[in-house]
Amino acid sequence: QEQLVESGGGLVQAGGSLRLSCAASGRTISRYVMGWFRQAPGKEREFVASISWSGARTLYEDSVKGRFTISRDNVKNTVYLQMNSLKPEDTAVYYCAVGPMWSTATSTGYDSWGQGTQVTVSS
Repeated sequence: QEQLVESGGGLVQAGGSLRLSCAASGRTISRYVMGWFRQAPGKEREFVASISWSGARTLYEDSVKGRFTISRDNVKNTVYLQMNSLKPEDTAVYYCAVGPMWSTATSTGYDSWGQGTQVTVSS
């Protein structure tokens, strides 16, 4: 059974850092684009970051550029999101997702989602 499990969320003060992890099981993710999305209370889920199957290409939503870094370890079947200089507006549930196969980084085409991990940034 395919499963994505996010971890690493928590409560942090503004300006702090967190590192999210997404461990995949039941599917080898090395052939797939992987992405991170987030959903704040009362808002729609939004794209945050994506990484190509090889790790050579990344794509970021404008508000996180220069602060967040997506990476992957295909041996460990895991994707990461390093979040620095966190702001209160980054507060949301963060989800990882599996995207297209053999593709460059993209914000669309995701079809498998984790259960999410809560990130709360206090001011």
